[in-house]
Amino acid sequence: MARSADLAGTATEAGQGLGPLDGVIDEWFRWLTDQRRASAHTVAAYRRDLGHFLGFMAGYLGGPVDMAALNKLRHGDVRAYLAHRANGGHAKTTVARGLSVLRSFFRFLERRGLIANPVVRGMRGPRLPKSIPKALTVVEADEAVGAVAALGGAPWLARRDVAILTLLYGAGLRVGEAIALNRRDWPSDPSAPLTITGKGRKQRIVPLLAEVRTALEDYLSLCPYNPGPTGPLFVGARGQRLNARIVQRQMERLRGWLGLPESATPHALRHSFATHLLAGGGDLRAIQELLGHASLSTTQRYTAVDAARLMAVHAAAHPRAKN
Repeated sequence: MARSADLAGTATEAGQGLGPLDGVIDEWFRWLTDQRRASAHTVAAYRRDLGHFLGFMAGYLGGPVDMAALNKLRHGDVRAYLAHRANGGHAKTTVARGLSVLRSFFRFLERRGLIANPVVRGMRGPRLPKSIPKALTVVEADEAVGAVAALGGAPWLARRDVAILTLLYGAGLRVGEAIALNRRDWPSDPSAPLTITGKGRKQRIVPLLAEVRTALEDYLSLCPYNPGPTGPLFVGARGQRLNARIVQRQMERLRGWLGLPESATPHALRHSFATHLLAGGGDLRAIQELLGHASLSTTQRYTAVDAARLMAVHAAAHPRAKN
């Protein structure tokens, strides 16, 4: 892990150093990785956001950004930083994420008795619109999974693409979870479920439809590479672990060929899995477990998707709606 010197470099652009913050920033990153089990991607994003904040504050306060400076921050100081980010053309989601990072960092400092400043904890971020997952229709999802084999390439590569899209739609996996699977993760018992390690290294059990299992077995029977039990389940043309960009590119090609919406991405197949389960009478709690959501409120977004579909059907079919 890169040391907090990267953050110090950001701050020293304004002529100020971080001083004694260096060590505690390193400790926070270790805590995020070891205790919170944050992914490398999350830690990198936190590092960038904290660097932006410290760099701004070094110039704004006109003095060293140290523990004493953080302890003396006022609401107006933090608001100035948020306004700076917003006025710099950053989306509300980016500004809100930056504030969330500061809350986490300040909470870490407070729990260790290093500061006692509640200003960040009580700060409100920008109001964000509630995003509704963009799922494909049942027909669109089936077309995408069925047509990907016709995009060309070696037969085993075509079977691989069918297998991974079938897994995303049939089991609700994230594309990163699918390509992270190793050969030994695939259950040999036809009735056994699949164990997935998701965000935060949390594991969940996902049952496998017969169609999903058949698609994977077809791919494995044709795959010319055998990387062993610890090797990747999905491989690229040269036998290395499959890159997520390959899956994204195939979906882009399918969008153009089948006339699918721009929202038709690999992740949209996961959304479709949840939305179609809910529309078919699936229990919300069960869908939460299948998706690996830590909070039910995250899963509840899919109720809005299904409600939107029902409203559209109602408007199109009800006699009074045609007047």
